[in-house]
Amino acid sequence: MDSLAGRLLVAAPRTGGEIFRRSVVLILHHDEAGAHGLVLNKPIPAPVSRVLPVWQEHVSEPAQLFQGGPVGLDTALGLVTVPGESAANRDDPRAREPLGIRLLFGSVGVVDLDTPPEVVVPAVAGMRVFAGYSGWGAGQLEDELADGGWYVVAPEVGDVFTGRPEGLWERVLRRQPGPLAWVATYPEDPTQN
Repeated sequence: MDSLAGRLLVAAPRTGGEIFRRSVVLILHHDEAGAHGLVLNKPIPAPVSRVLPVWQEHVSEPAQLFQGGPVGLDTALGLVTVPGESAANRDDPRAREPLGIRLLFGSVGVVDLDTPPEVVVPAVAGMRVFAGYSGWGAGQLEDELADGGWYVVAPEVGDVFTGRPEGLWERVLRRQPGPLAWVATYPEDPTQN
């Protein structure tokens, strides 16, 4: 299977669990050893200042922590977008990495949260801090995809740092072609259909 890095996993209606139910996951890394990503639409009712006070004023709205997944909940990961991505630079992302940022794909990267904000902030257009991440071992994500637990779709610019994360699942599905768009109308409780 080709790498899904940079793609979105959208939970099928029957995908359950507190974290993954109606979730949208941005895949950060995917290869034969496994995959990891961040749930984009699960804000935690806690400000970033609770764990990283110096970053609070620099995060995108809503300015709170997000739960990136069930793994490593005692760790924080900063996701950023770096403006100015050009076709000429896509082949060598490391050549244009701002200090304290590691670009993953396109203009999306992770920030070293130990770097002083004043070094990083001038280089970014959006930032979000996640507690934990989503992880899959070798073959696990492929099995979940084969079982129909996820839809794989392309992200749009506003998905990663949306100011309205609570409606992201429906919005991403609604813009898909064909019958997949209908999944956005699937009721929260199918017995009430």
